[in-house]
Amino acid sequence: MRSNDAVHGLYEIREEARNFVAQENARNPQSEWAALDPNLKVLVPRCAVALKARWHEIWWFDTSAESKLLKRSRRVIAVECTRTAGSAQKWDVHVPVFQRSRP
Repeated sequence: MRSNDAVHGLYEIREEARNFVAQENARNPQSEWAALDPNLKVLVPRCAVALKARWHEIWWFDTSAESKLLKRSRRVIAVECTRTAGSAQKWDVHVPVFQRSRP
């Protein structure tokens, strides 16, 4: 989905994440990160300023491991908008990433 007057498209959000990953991989060639697609259920208002991307970590607790409470995390890219077209709202969309394994 591409952007229109009311909605910011997931295509543009994905491309911002991919550009961010390309810059990070150029800075550190050993990292080999790749961006996946954002959740197709996400719907955000049109952004009035340029999108920005940054690393972000999502944390949660895992209770499935032998009755122990384990704190887990994973790295994502947060593509953020600091001001939407209709109001002073802001949003961020988390784009999953994975690190390619080296042969």
